[in-house]
Amino acid sequence: MTAIPNYRWRLAPEGLATRRQLRALGLRPGGQDVAAQLECPRRRRGPLVAYLYRIDLARPVRPMTPARWAALDKAMAARRTCPECRRDAGYVIPYSLGTCVSCAYPEEQCAA
Repeated sequence: MTAIPNYRWRLAPEGLATRRQLRALGLRPGGQDVAAQLECPRRRRGPLVAYLYRIDLARPVRPMTPARWAALDKAMAARRTCPECRRDAGYVIPYSLGTCVSCAYPEEQCAA
């Protein structure tokens, strides 16, 4: 196994990009191995590491098909549906509450 090159923050050579940078260019890694890694030192914890991929080997992002859009809509609807009252809350249900605000705080809704 070969060691991958390690660069300091903002000192990576041209032609390498992180996943987010590839995505902004409309690309994806496309199955290639990590070409290098970037380290940003931090004071109290270990360094922040970002993996870099070669831009010339990256492939275009796959387009969203109608089936993918439908699956995404279904998943987002499930995140908006309250498990207690089964209504669409119109917002993503917070994990901290587990239910919509109306079900979490019913006494405050009656007072208003």
